[in-house]
Amino acid sequence: MVASQLAVGCAEPLYIPQARAIADTLHFPCIDQVDPRFVADYPVLLWLDDLGLSLQVTGRKAPGPVRAEFVSGKAGYRREHGGGAGQLVAKAVGLQRASKPPHVLDATAGLGQDAYVLAGLGCEVTLLERSPVIHALLADGLVRAAGDPDAGPLVARMYLQAGDSIERLRSQDGTIADVIYLDPMFPHRDKSARVKKEMELFRPIVGSDDDAPELLAIALERAAYRVVVKRPRKAPVVDGPAPSTQLEGKSSRYDIYALRALP
Repeated sequence: MVASQLAVGCAEPLYIPQARAIADTLHFPCIDQVDPRFVADYPVLLWLDDLGLSLQVTGRKAPGPVRAEFVSGKAGYRREHGGGAGQLVAKAVGLQRASKPPHVLDATAGLGQDAYVLAGLGCEVTLLERSPVIHALLADGLVRAAGDPDAGPLVARMYLQAGDSIERLRSQDGTIADVIYLDPMFPHRDKSARVKKEMELFRPIVGSDDDAPELLAIALERAAYRVVVKRPRKAPVVDGPAPSTQLEGKSSRYDIYALRALP
């Protein structure tokens, strides 16, 4: 999806100044207050309403918005019912074996859901996101969550940065995190597979991460203890060294590249 296919809009006049500021920052047109159901010129909006910033498909039969959400929804439910200690992502980064929660660099942050699980388990998580659109969504979600008494202490352990992860990692010397976590966009899928709504929106915006092998290679040089790559369960491994081990769930798989034992 190119810039000409995306615009910024809002639900109420009071959000127009903020919508225009977002549009200026991202170099997108702003169509001010509008009802997404009746927008024909843009297939997707960055949409601002009283719930925050979201991606909203336009048209009468469009699905609901996609936003970074840490207070309610799945993230809120998980937080209220014991966190995510039993989730595979927690096992993959080595939380069960480490004497203390590791510092995790999430180099493909997306909407930050896995990072939020890890932050809820005590990890300090640095998030890198190279798509300006996805970064804007994630930044908005973190700001909203910071004001919540329950989610606030968790997102305080999440540090969002903008930029290309490969360039960032190459610009550093030595190891920069205990664990580096990668969840690259998979370029192909089985037509019969169910695809999450956010993935349907994200793919044309961010494309496929064809440079995943390059990112894995530099991550292996910058992680102190391990690199974890999240993949669709039946997807091939990222080109490069073979993983040390794998953890497989119903729909996802975690390829673990162990460099040395976690302290």
